[in-house]
Amino acid sequence: MMTEPLAAGVARTIQTKLVLPPDTNHLGTIFGGTVLAYIDEIAAITAMRHSGKAVVTASIDTVNFLSSAKVGDIFILEGVVISTGRTSMEVYVKAECQQIETGVKNLTTTAILTMVAVDSDGKPTPVTGVIPETAAEKKLFQSAQERKQRRMKVNEYAKELC
Repeated sequence: MMTEPLAAGVARTIQTKLVLPPDTNHLGTIFGGTVLAYIDEIAAITAMRHSGKAVVTASIDTVNFLSSAKVGDIFILEGVVISTGRTSMEVYVKAECQQIETGVKNLTTTAILTMVAVDSDGKPTPVTGVIPETAAEKKLFQSAQERKQRRMKVNEYAKELC
């Protein structure tokens, strides 16, 4: 039996990390792959908190690297469920870096991931709906069907290439 939809804020998740030398490239900025790993992790945690179930990553739709973080910066990630399907959840993740000396925050990365809830056998299982709260969440919620259709089209093209 499905429960009532949850407000997006119920599962909103925030993680804070310190950018250290092993996280960075030869320019002293954070590796894109490290950022992607952080994004996938917070999306999974956000989706698990929303659904109360284990999840797997189905797709990473959009990743925008807007600026970078440097050694010593505080890296702040925020994840929120922006739409749901029968067994899937779209999670919006934004990452910011904060310079310790100035306190200034810069948006570094945004991403939208699709996570699928799975049962103990690894099979997709139904999830609770979501109610967007902020204006930005409502916009992303309203465009969810468009993103789903784009994903399906890309999957069709990918099959043709194989």
